[in-house]
Amino acid sequence: MQALSEKPSAIQKILLAAIPLIISLGLLVDQYAGAWGQPAVSLLAWVAYLVLLKSESRALRLALVLCLLIATLGEVFLSLGWGLYTYRLHNIPLFVPPGHVLLFWFGLRTVARIPPRALDVCAAVSGLVVLLLAVSGHDLLSVPLWLMFAACCYFGPARRFYTWMFVIALAMEVYATIIGNWAWHDVVPVLSVPTTNPPLAAGAFYCMLDVIVLLASNRLLAKRAESRSIVSSTK
Repeated sequence: MQALSEKPSAIQKILLAAIPLIISLGLLVDQYAGAWGQPAVSLLAWVAYLVLLKSESRALRLALVLCLLIATLGEVFLSLGWGLYTYRLHNIPLFVPPGHVLLFWFGLRTVARIPPRALDVCAAVSGLVVLLLAVSGHDLLSVPLWLMFAACCYFGPARRFYTWMFVIALAMEVYATIIGNWAWHDVVPVLSVPTTNPPLAAGAFYCMLDVIVLLASNRLLAKRAESRSIVSSTK
C-alpha cells in the first residue's frame, strides 16, 4: 500500500510502541480489574483507534475503517453465531473491534523490519506442526485454517504481511487464552472436530480479514480515482 511508503509521524511512533502494551496490559486489566476493567480498556482502545485514524493518510484511513467494520462482523459470526470461541462475559468486548485495527496497522508498519527468511521458516514450521497435531487427533480445525492461510499468501497481494500477522495473531491468542480473556471450544460446533485452545492456525482468520480489507480498500480507491478522472476529463 502506497500510504506506507511515508515514514511514521511522531504520534505514530508513539502508537507503534504503545500498541503491544495496550494489547498485553489491556487484556490483563480486562481479566483482573473487576467491573471497571473492560470499560476502561475499551475506552483506551477506542481513543487509540481514533488517534490513529486522524494521524493516517486519507487512503489508509479507508482501510482502517473497513477493518473495523469487517472485524466486527467477523466477531459476531465466529463467536456469537458459529460459537468457535467464547469471551469470558459471553459478549464481544467493545475493545475487540478497534483492537483488530490496531493489530492490523501494527503489522503493516512493522513487517518491513522482519527478515523474509524468518517469516518463511515460521510458515513452514507452522504447517508441519499443524500436520502433527492433526495426525495425533488434537487439532483438526487448523488443517483447513492453515490451508486458508496458505491461500492468502499465494493469491493475496502481501504474502510477507499475512505471514507476519499469522505469527503475531497466534502470539496474542495464546496469551489471551492462557490468562482467560476468551476460550476456544474443544469441539468445533457444526463440524464436530477437535481443536486446541487456541487452534495453532487461528491466525488464518486474521489473514483473511487482512486480505479482504486490502482488496476492498484498493478496489474502492481505484474506483474513486477512476471517478475523479472521468469528472476531470469532462471539464
